[in-house]
Amino acid sequence: MMVTVNLKSLLIFSAFLRLFLIIYGEWQDTHMEVRYTDVDYLVFSDAAALVAAGKSPYQRSTYRYSPLIAFLLVPNSFIHPSWGKFIFSASDLLVGFLINAILKLRGVPEKLCTYSVMVWLLNPFTFTIGTRGNCEPIICAIILWIILCLMNGRLVQAAFWYGLVVHMRIYPIIYALPIILVLDPLFFQYGTKPALVNWSSRKSKSQQTSSCKKLMDPCCICNFLTSLFTWRRIMFGLISGALFFLLTGIFFFLYGWDFLHEALLYHLTRTDPRHNFSIYFYHIYLHYEHELSNLEKLVSFLPQIMVQLVLVFRFVQDFPFCFFVQTVAFVAFNKVMTAQYFVWFFCLLPLILPWTNMKLRGKGLVCILLWMAAQGHWLLWGYLLEFKGKNVFLQLWVAGLLFLAANTFVLINIIQQHTYSPVFQQSSRAASKKHVKQR
Repeated sequence: MMVTVNLKSLLIFSAFLRLFLIIYGEWQDTHMEVRYTDVDYLVFSDAAALVAAGKSPYQRSTYRYSPLIAFLLVPNSFIHPSWGKFIFSASDLLVGFLINAILKLRGVPEKLCTYSVMVWLLNPFTFTIGTRGNCEPIICAIILWIILCLMNGRLVQAAFWYGLVVHMRIYPIIYALPIILVLDPLFFQYGTKPALVNWSSRKSKSQQTSSCKKLMDPCCICNFLTSLFTWRRIMFGLISGALFFLLTGIFFFLYGWDFLHEALLYHLTRTDPRHNFSIYFYHIYLHYEHELSNLEKLVSFLPQIMVQLVLVFRFVQDFPFCFFVQTVAFVAFNKVMTAQYFVWFFCLLPLILPWTNMKLRGKGLVCILLWMAAQGHWLLWGYLLEFKGKNVFLQLWVAGLLFLAANTFVLINIIQQHTYSPVFQQSSRAASKKHVKQR
């Protein structure tokens, strides 16, 4: 007999699982050589202690985050050292709740919503992220809240939170273009909530192809360029930009150039000589003492920007899917890639599952096993380098190339098996105006 699982019981079970892992982590940190707690959490805690003492969090070396993270963890000093883990794990649970809210708003059946939420809440990688003390669940929750605000037509809220999340973590800047493009007057009309396309009316492959061709039509592009500067797009840019620069100005006033360099500029120019999943790490390692030339910087940047633009203009109307493929591509082609970056697209994966034609027992399982095998292969060489002191830099770089190939293969298959479904449908008022103009 099948046991029915609802969202409430799933969230309660997930909460107890995370509570157990936090308690277990305290035991492992005390009794075992390999710590459960992420090293970043120790950095957060030290920075929070400095803030509690009235000092700059950037006096802690390697603290390269917004001061807001340190502010959130100030109670670590006087309530409990695991306070931050509870905050991050609560954000982790909030991500699951928001995934369910977004899917229900798009008309996805409740059973399918629950299965999709399980992909996040019961994923070993994601439930260990927060309990080990990584702040990424907060970023994921804010991004999902922005998607929900856009779907409900709450543009001021979406702009506010977007400005905040880009301040906290610079990578969501890649979502700026699709957000601006999706704020189309055909979907957003004054005084009315945007109409959403229901899950049950998913488009066929032929409709998907015709929609994409229409988007790339020269006449359509010309019309887009002439109507780009609408008041909603301008308002979104002004509010999000104003909040970003306001926070940047406040913290620059408080902490000076240390804040500007560590929290923002460092991430734009970061080149890490330590081994990581990126295909660029070996070249950076060999030439770390010499600054990269402009040509080298261009070569590493061009693939990212080209892939981002293609994906945005191809899938912008189905913007949760657009966000997902953008993030996977951004992480795969980044100059630095660590395991914690994977959570950036794991939180978006449940949003696209109801629209995939990929079967778990077939191609889905092949993609999962290939991705895990490529990652495991890299980790084997990483272990030999870091723990055994073997000179396997070249083998590790080749493993990084194979991991990029695996990411590309999986991404292409996800795109091929996805049923394109725009989030918004044209409002009746906009349609009538368009009909009058055509007459």
